Amino acid sequence: MAEFAVWAPIPERVRVDVDGTLHEMTGSADGWWRADVDAATGARYGFVLDDDPTVLPDPRSPRQPDGVHARSALWRPDPSAWTDGDWAGAPIDGRVIYELHIGTFTPGATFDSAIEKLDYLVDLGVDFVEVMPVNAFGGTHGWGYDGVLWYAVHEPYGGPDALVRFIDACHRRGLGVLIDAVFNHLGPSGNYLPRFGPYLSSGSNPWGESINISGPDADEVRTYILDCALRWMRDFHADGLRLDAVHALVDTTAIHILEELSAETDALAEELGRPLSLIAESDLNDPRLITPRDRGGLGMTAQWDDDIHHAIHAAVSGERQGYYSDFGSVETLAQTLRHGYFHAGTYSSFRHRRHGRPLDTATIPASRLLAYTLTHDQVGNRACGDRPSQNLTFGQLAVKAALVLGSPYTGMLFMGEEWGSSSPFQFFTSHPEPELARATAEGRKREFAEHGWDADEIPDPQDPATYERSKLKWQEIDEGEHGRLRHVYRQLISLRHNEPDLANPWLDDMQVDYDEDRRWIVMQRGSLVIACNLGAEAVDVPVTGEVVLAWDDPSAVDANSTTLPARSFAVLRRS
Repeated sequence: MAEFAVWAPIPERVRVDVDGTLHEMTGSADGWWRADVDAATGARYGFVLDDDPTVLPDPRSPRQPDGVHARSALWRPDPSAWTDGDWAGAPIDGRVIYELHIGTFTPGATFDSAIEKLDYLVDLGVDFVEVMPVNAFGGTHGWGYDGVLWYAVHEPYGGPDALVRFIDACHRRGLGVLIDAVFNHLGPSGNYLPRFGPYLSSGSNPWGESINISGPDADEVRTYILDCALRWMRDFHADGLRLDAVHALVDTTAIHILEELSAETDALAEELGRPLSLIAESDLNDPRLITPRDRGGLGMTAQWDDDIHHAIHAAVSGERQGYYSDFGSVETLAQTLRHGYFHAGTYSSFRHRRHGRPLDTATIPASRLLAYTLTHDQVGNRACGDRPSQNLTFGQLAVKAALVLGSPYTGMLFMGEEWGSSSPFQFFTSHPEPELARATAEGRKREFAEHGWDADEIPDPQDPATYERSKLKWQEIDEGEHGRLRHVYRQLISLRHNEPDLANPWLDDMQVDYDEDRRWIVMQRGSLVIACNLGAEAVDVPVTGEVVLAWDDPSAVDANSTTLPARSFAVLRRS
């Protein structure tokens, strides 16, 4: 006997269809409908609302074997499938995270094929794998941010059983797993939630209609979000979540939903006896997000920090368009590395207003901010999805890596960056609805044409070739400069793990020096110095010591200075 339950305050009659047979459900004043029906694991079911004969998938569907428009299937986690009973978990602070997209990480594009590359990640030295959204979405392949059934696992990746195998395999190798969760909007294909209840608000954000988390009947919608978030960590053993674009979660209640989720996550961590982490993506530069709840904050473990990315990328590459307009100088890079945010109550020319709030570096450690040289956003949201490796020298890529991995911030890599992958990561979709497919492709071209791009150069998201181009080319990892860069990444990560000075998370203990004209910058972290030459000419840097690691050999000038070749870095141990 299985209990079927659904929150549906809008319809006046709800029935559940189980394997083709309709059963009446009993409603209650709180909008919930329930029925007990004989059904085995794997049974196909859905709900019929009022007199419409259409069978709709369960809003809390545990599995969608036939796509987001079809019936749901009963699925429960099998306790015997887990072999990670001795996994104690780990905090993310100061660790190295590896962001990947299951559909392009390997040629097989599944959780099981990704398992075959986990030993590679262990050898690289990363501590956590962060998977881009794996919830059910329309079509066979896409980025995953247009999910509509948040509880179900995307079936083309292997479905929920394969996700169990993947996380279990990660834990057996000492790798933590973070899952990217999207709670700020729903995708355009397969969103039947408004038929059941007031899941959406009257507002909108750049990706669609906003979620009702503070309007009438919002309590059940909030519970829907919280239960989904906890399910990834409880039922699938994930070690935490990356929360997409939390600035789009418009919450006017006294207890913000992120604060509530933080408290619930801490309670679950205590119950499970292992750390659980919440990493927020936010463009607000608001330190209250990562301030503990008992100090008036929202209690997120960490947040993505785009200012660090922009400061590093613009200074190394010279790009100054769009949101890079306030970045590019070595001074800006030094200021951002010292303070965590560049925009901290200062004027943003891109936004045409003041932006951000200062980070209290005496009370909030740098490890609460994630630093990176690129992410899926910073690549995929470029017009052609080109990576820095397609525009910069390997020396410049190495300098960017040294600035991230030598910093006190929690480090993050995007799949393939460690060898300078030549594959782009383009925006791709596979909407089965012709009108939606056409609108997506035309909208993408129109958006970038407005910013001066030739519309004919913009890849069609619906073209299968766009997806195939975005897959990693694993044959590159040991080829020439690719292999050399990967070796340097591996050594930089090893230094983070083994050098106590690099584990210090306090920005007030780090000294940053620079020379704008000669384009060098130095981070001093205890006995270690990370010296970088961003320029096209060799420069003398006023530091010296034993060379621990370098891209291109530096040479000592005298007792007080070292010559760095063009576009290179060196890690020195001061005597």
